[in-house]
Amino acid sequence: MKSRETLIRLKRFQVDEKRRRVAQIEAMIAEFERMAGELAREIAAEEQKAGISDPAHFAYPTYAKAAAQRRDNLRRSADDLRRQLDDAKAELGEAYEELKKVEILEDRERASERSLENARDQAAMNQIGLARAARPNL
Repeated sequence: MKSRETLIRLKRFQVDEKRRRVAQIEAMIAEFERMAGELAREIAAEEQKAGISDPAHFAYPTYAKAAAQRRDNLRRSADDLRRQLDDAKAELGEAYEELKKVEILEDRERASERSLENARDQAAMNQIGLARAARPNL
């Protein structure tokens, strides 16, 4: 019984760790997307200032080229994180299923113990009742 409680605590800890990992990856994706959006706005502003929006043009702003490179890197990183997020969510689902299995086993064991205890109590009551019935009335 004690080992099962320890196992349940371990499984809960694992589920919590997986949840934290999923939340961390989601936060990183959101941050990368926010940063890429800011860079896209800066690129647009720089292009508008220069009056050139073609990156192949010889006078295209250097800052806009560099910002576009950073933006693209951030987007690639966010895409990689999305794949990691899918894996992390799958791991979380598996960890949650394992936890539920152990909790169900624990519930069944407790129900079985309660049933056995109730049967013992009923047997004791029956013995008391039989002992009273067997005793002559005075």
